[in-house]
Amino acid sequence: MWTKHNKVLLSKILLLLVMLLVVMSGLTTWGCVGGLRSVGWSGGVIADGTIFVGSLEGRLVAVSVADGTRQWSEPLTVSSSTGAFGCTAASMAVVIYGTPAVWGDLVYIGGYNSGKVYALDASSLQKRWVYPPEGNLQPIVGGPVVALGKVYFGCYDSDDKVGKVYALKADTGVKIWESSLGGGKIWSTPVIDGETVYISSFDKKLYALNAATGEKKWETAEAGGAIASAPAVYNSTVYFGSFDRYLYAVDAGDGSLKWRSEVEAGKWFWATPIIYNHTVYAPNLDGKIYVLDAESGRELIEAIDLGSPVSSAPVLVDGSIIVASEGGKIYAIKDNQKRELKDLATKISAPLCASNEVVYVHTQQPDTLYALNAQTGAELWHVSLSSE
Repeated sequence: MWTKHNKVLLSKILLLLVMLLVVMSGLTTWGCVGGLRSVGWSGGVIADGTIFVGSLEGRLVAVSVADGTRQWSEPLTVSSSTGAFGCTAASMAVVIYGTPAVWGDLVYIGGYNSGKVYALDASSLQKRWVYPPEGNLQPIVGGPVVALGKVYFGCYDSDDKVGKVYALKADTGVKIWESSLGGGKIWSTPVIDGETVYISSFDKKLYALNAATGEKKWETAEAGGAIASAPAVYNSTVYFGSFDRYLYAVDAGDGSLKWRSEVEAGKWFWATPIIYNHTVYAPNLDGKIYVLDAESGRELIEAIDLGSPVSSAPVLVDGSIIVASEGGKIYAIKDNQKRELKDLATKISAPLCASNEVVYVHTQQPDTLYALNAQTGAELWHVSLSSE
């Protein structure tokens, strides 16, 4: 027999069901929406008077270094998976984190959410080939690098649960070899020095591979934390920073440890360090630049405080280390003294790029490329990377 209490309870249940249907309807609507704005922090690479950079729209953009005029590719897109409520696949922009690479008449970029490497014609910006041609790899975070007629890049294989490095024919994209490493994600761009590929991994190790065959030459002992950034090679030594907040130097020939820094940073080392005049300049997410002797790892001066995290890789211009903070300020460090060049007042995560005493800065908010005089900080030009 239905009581008044039962009727009230039934009414509440029906109300909850109606609310659930409304929520599900909203999810269906959201699930069918594609083209959401992607994020990324591609740096730039310069070739033949043009700087190539990946935009937040998932395009390759070519900008004249002389006057900032631009052209852009058709958007690189990836189909999102079909939604739980029967939505058709939506086209989304490819997210580009890594810096492009150039070889001959081709420009190469890696897609994070597409799991593909793209080769585009440097003049027309039309796609020439894509790897893999069918299916996809796992997300590609680091950029490709070209050497010895090959394109090298790394990513993580979730099926095999290992990091992998790939080598493709630079002209056709045909795979030459793939090499399985440890069980960590690979976010870094490979570094080629002579006949050796150096690449870091989230499994806390740095690896050296034969560039021709992919055969592993050596791996370091584990650092105290993951390694996300590309290493730097200088005077037969490989330098890198770790999430354990220390810097490391290892022998380029056998991977043996030369030193671990005595100083412990406040946060992770994210950006690739620069080594100049036997000195290591290492940016950190604690907003400081750590300055160490390259031979011993001894701290030479108190870390230079920029007041905002540094995730952007610096560049060397005429004896000055040019570095950008996430807060938008550009500094020149020379003779271990910092000097503010420019305040762009916007977020900077992308690696810097420089040529002929001009530094190029890709900002995220808005998606803009700036050309600045590396000595004075004067703005030479800026251009939006958006096609709108």
